[in-house]
Amino acid sequence: QVQLVESGGGLVQAGGSLRLSCAASGRTFRRYAMGWFRQAPGKEREFVCTISWSGGSKYYADSVKGRFTISRDNAKNTVYLQMNGLKPEDTAVYYCAATTGREYVRIEAYNYRGQGTQVTVSS
Repeated sequence: QVQLVESGGGLVQAGGSLRLSCAASGRTFRRYAMGWFRQAPGKEREFVCTISWSGGSKYYADSVKGRFTISRDNAKNTVYLQMNGLKPEDTAVYYCAATTGREYVRIEAYNYRGQGTQVTVSS
């Protein structure tokens, strides 16, 4: 069992930056690939990015490529999402999720997910 707790969300002006963290419980964190998803009001949950268990492979949605960076520290059981150049359309609840599978784009394919942290970008 893995529990995930996101933090670091908040209100920021357009063009600003935030760093989200996702802390995982348990000693098996390094077995999981990790992903970030987001859901804006009235919209479907969408894939943001993912990172392999080793951190060697990363994949981003086109909408965030070049602005967001995912990373992980397996010693701290934590995955991060550095968000730069934020836009109002980035406003959403951001979720982290953990998977042992090979499918990364659909959150339904993930074994565990957190409760989310709100990110609001003002124009």
